[in-house]
Amino acid sequence: MRLKDKVILVTGSTTGIGEGMVRVFAREGAKVMIHGRRRDAAQKLVAEIGEQASFVIGSLEDPQVPSRLVAETINHFGRIDGLVNNAAAITRGSIENTDAELFDRTVAIDLKAPFLLIQSAIPHFRRQGTGRVLNIGSMNAYCGERNQFVYSICKGGLMTLTRNLADAYGAEGIQVNQLNVGWTLTANEFALKMKEGLPKDWPTRVSKTFAPSGRLLSPEDIAWAAVYFLSDEAALINGAILDVEQYPLIGRNPVKESPAGTLS
Repeated sequence: MRLKDKVILVTGSTTGIGEGMVRVFAREGAKVMIHGRRRDAAQKLVAEIGEQASFVIGSLEDPQVPSRLVAETINHFGRIDGLVNNAAAITRGSIENTDAELFDRTVAIDLKAPFLLIQSAIPHFRRQGTGRVLNIGSMNAYCGERNQFVYSICKGGLMTLTRNLADAYGAEGIQVNQLNVGWTLTANEFALKMKEGLPKDWPTRVSKTFAPSGRLLSPEDIAWAAVYFLSDEAALINGAILDVEQYPLIGRNPVKESPAGTLS
């Protein structure tokens, strides 16, 4: 078991990538603190994982919640070994139709909350002499899509935050790394694409331009990459940004490769 007895808090972990991570972490021996906004979903997931899981409810728009999540993790398990900043508001909008309210809400969840969570965890990591932070970013950190303006800005900021803190706290045994995640098939992503007008079988028809393997990434794919960074195998890795994607972003021109668009 690669995460045996490690206590890991994962934000936004009642669905999607976060849910996939806590399930895999628990199978690898970790004690997991699940976080979300829906108590029923959190209770159901804890019941499925068992006694090595607990949960805390709260909206990361509230700046008081991050410190409470860290405190409740320590109160329940006695320590915190890993913090995974996974929760995010994947908002839509270009600069032309993004108002100040949407901008502030996205920044509060996607960038400010990770900052506050790490700030709350650092004193505990320092006392233990070790601690791991894994930020879940996006390939959009490098530029992003026209219609994901604020989200992309936040993921770019998260990438700089990761490298800055890794440099600042590495000598104290605190490691901060990031996964920039590509297109992942979650229940929410499936529903979103349906809402945007794609057919029900769209996941089986994604062009190999975007899914060279023939399928999209799954939450479990992301989870296994996360296991490495939270395990002792990555004991000396700090400030790393891993692109969890099926193709190299730099030097690729998908518009020329696939003029027909997203689906094959």
